[in-house]
Amino acid sequence: MPMNWMANAAVAGCLLGVCAAAPVMAQQPASPPLAAKPAAAIPPAQTFKIGVVRQLPEPPPWIAPLQMPPDDLGIAGAELGIRDSLTSGRFLKLDYQLTSEIVPTDGDPLAAAQKLVDAGNAYLLLDVPADQLLRIADAMKGRKVALINVGATDDRLRQEDCRANVFHVAPSRSMLTDALAQFLVTKRWRNWFLMIGRTDGDKLYAEAVRRSAKKFGAKIVAEKVWDYGPDARATAQSEVPRGTQVGDYDLLIVADELGEFGDILPYNTWLARPIAGTQGLMPLSWHPTMENWGAAQLQSRFFKQSKRMMQPMDFQMWQGVFAIGSAGLKTRDSDPEKVEALLLSPDYDLPVFKGVAASFRDWDHQLRQPILLTHATNTVTLSPQAGFLHQVTPLDTLGFDRPETKCKFN
Repeated sequence: MPMNWMANAAVAGCLLGVCAAAPVMAQQPASPPLAAKPAAAIPPAQTFKIGVVRQLPEPPPWIAPLQMPPDDLGIAGAELGIRDSLTSGRFLKLDYQLTSEIVPTDGDPLAAAQKLVDAGNAYLLLDVPADQLLRIADAMKGRKVALINVGATDDRLRQEDCRANVFHVAPSRSMLTDALAQFLVTKRWRNWFLMIGRTDGDKLYAEAVRRSAKKFGAKIVAEKVWDYGPDARATAQSEVPRGTQVGDYDLLIVADELGEFGDILPYNTWLARPIAGTQGLMPLSWHPTMENWGAAQLQSRFFKQSKRMMQPMDFQMWQGVFAIGSAGLKTRDSDPEKVEALLLSPDYDLPVFKGVAASFRDWDHQLRQPILLTHATNTVTLSPQAGFLHQVTPLDTLGFDRPETKCKFN
């Protein structure tokens, strides 16, 4: 009897009130579900291997706990640069990898750099003193390695001691002091009292201040070297007034890169005058209070990642990585020679969240970019200031312009 007829009869019997058990059909055991095959990992077309060498500076003995730098200073910015580069790079099958080497104060950064290069890193971000950077640059000459200076501000690295295999993301001292000088001149604060610390870096900063004063028509009416020592921090109310009796001036400019005495000058000077330079109103590449032009989003991403605010060194490390990443999006080739050529091309620009794009100068490999003028809790303005004109870009009014360069790449 056909099986469908039996089933229909059983249903009909139920409708008449006499239900019969429906015939049970033997069921075939269910086939086990097919196991999902894992998706094959798509290898990247190009991998950009980026190394970081950071030599820890010796902290001054008077540093306060609130001034201690975070353990991941700079490295956190480089990590965010990798994340931001991967956001677009993964769609083009580009991968970006980061390896960091932290060198103690008395260590050898050249050995760390060679270790990273031997491991296949074709890009190195260097936060090392100027002399060490030159050692590394000379040792890497002839090798397919691009060096990005993210820390050293020495003007000589962009002038007589420039190297063809080094690109400078960190602004030079002259860029910083030019940015400050432009603002002071617009405020008509043209008479400056310059107070200089005792370190070599302080002397170089003071030299840059003198150059900026001459460049923009200001006058240094007095100079003094701070020679009271760190003990004066405890007696600032007596030492500072005595040390700042130099006649009249519009503004006190401080050259104190270590922070030995600059922070004790405000409100302790003989005359009530504003303070600028390495303390007070400071020219910086970045500051946590920067929020315009999309900067708030960058600050937010950094805070989400690192649970702290972005410092200038974090930003410079981010710039270094993102410069490589953004160039890689166009070259789609991890060859450092091709990336370097693109960085120097006229149509390359780097978004830096400061209102205008940054780019590299071909005569000294310095990244031209706006400079923030800020104090502890506020960004006051950005330089170049309005009215300072240039035949190519106002950004070249900061630092050494093409006619001023002493750089001759070998």
